[in-house]
Amino acid sequence: MSATWYECKVKYRKLDEASGTQKVKTEPFLVDAISYTEAEGRITEEMSVYLSDSEEIKITNIKVANYAEIHPFENSDRWFKSKISLIAFDEESGKERKTNQYLLIQANDVKEAYENTVSVMKDTMGEYTIPAVAESPIMDVFPYFSGEENELDRLERFNALKDSVSVNLEMNEKLEMADILATEEE
Repeated sequence: MSATWYECKVKYRKLDEASGTQKVKTEPFLVDAISYTEAEGRITEEMSVYLSDSEEIKITNIKVANYAEIHPFENSDRWFKSKISLIAFDEESGKERKTNQYLLIQANDVKEAYENTVSVMKDTMGEYTIPAVAESPIMDVFPYFSGEENELDRLERFNALKDSVSVNLEMNEKLEMADILATEEE
């Protein structure tokens, strides 16, 4: 199971380092979440760490991001969107077919982003090209887990929560039915 990344645009007051004044900025962030609702909760929680209690944020947009993979690199401060064209030979038509996917790569400049993309793709068995590498507006990426948890743990927790909610709903329905029957007997 792969991660689902949501791009959240957040409007908030940010200190402008050049002038030293507070300015209202709208910036995109990426969060790993199960749903739009969870993405909204997670970005609100993640951003609250950077703001004082009196400051507010406004989430102006949430959409599913089209990144196949996210690759952070140490000592890098910007994010770059690398377009990868996977090349496959279509035996029926006799032509090459390209399938595009996008990687979000952390680097300090475009050259380093290209090198990091090549590094990430080094174990790829098939042919590919890198037709584009461009700086992304993404300010920061908030993965779902840190530490040793993985996607399976996440899915298990989600299913346990879902089952718990289902059991509670069934119990409430049974209690309501018992109340109705008790009322009819009186």
